[in-house]
Amino acid sequence: QVQLVESGGGLVQPGESLSLSCAPSTSIFRMYTVNWYRQAPGKQRDLVATISTDGNTNYKDSVKGRFTISRDNAKNTVYLQMNGLLPEDTAIYYCNANLQKSRFEGVYNLWGQGTQVTVSS
Repeated sequence: QVQLVESGGGLVQPGESLSLSCAPSTSIFRMYTVNWYRQAPGKQRDLVATISTDGNTNYKDSVKGRFTISRDNAKNTVYLQMNGLLPEDTAIYYCNANLQKSRFEGVYNLWGQGTQVTVSS
């Protein structure tokens, strides 16, 4: 059973940086569009950033210029570099991806378990 595994969360002070990563737990054939979402306590889950298979990116307005999503297709890993973190960035960050386990199987959507990011002085 393939799972998406996020890592890199933690506690930082305002203005500092964190880098999150997302990768499947086992070897897969291909990972397609990947999204990072976040959910703060008592709020809905929001889309933060998206990267397509060929590297096109989109961002939530409030993180533009501070966050960068990137991917390493050879490693089937997606990253979210977060700079200039603000207290309002505090949330659980989730990876969501369309992936294909083998070339003989279909594409399906998968969520990670989430990683906590806390920005506080």
